[in-house]
Amino acid sequence: MNPAPPPEKGKIAGIDFGSVRIGVAVCDAERMIAFPYEIWRRKNEKLDLAHFQEFVKEERIVHFVVGLPLHCSGEMSEKARQAMEFAAKLADATGCSVDFLDERFTSVIAEDMLRQSGLKAKKRKEKLDAVAAQIILSTYLERGCVGATEFDSLED
Repeated sequence: MNPAPPPEKGKIAGIDFGSVRIGVAVCDAERMIAFPYEIWRRKNEKLDLAHFQEFVKEERIVHFVVGLPLHCSGEMSEKARQAMEFAAKLADATGCSVDFLDERFTSVIAEDMLRQSGLKAKKRKEKLDAVAAQIILSTYLERGCVGATEFDSLED
């Protein structure tokens, strides 16, 4: 799947992909502020995609940015390949364009932010994936909605 730039207007959702949970963040229509939206606990592919179809309709999402957990060296990880496969299915199911962003260390940054906020470990864990998605989306917005450009594609 080739990354795509977002449409000129509309809300973007950030995705922190995981095999058990998917963190979701959303920005306002003006693309100024990203905020944590939810943590979707994965069920199966059919139910997961149906959930995101409904999410796109309810929130009027026009584009997704999916975090790619690359290796520290910048090379594609197995989890990044899985995130790309999920993104392709997400695009097909919702009709939204999808871009990618290198998400190395976002979970560490999110954990640190939550720890500094004074939350107990259990509450931090409950919010971690959505805050990681917020960091992915915030970074994407700060870069002018420009995603990852240098990573190995699935076709390689």
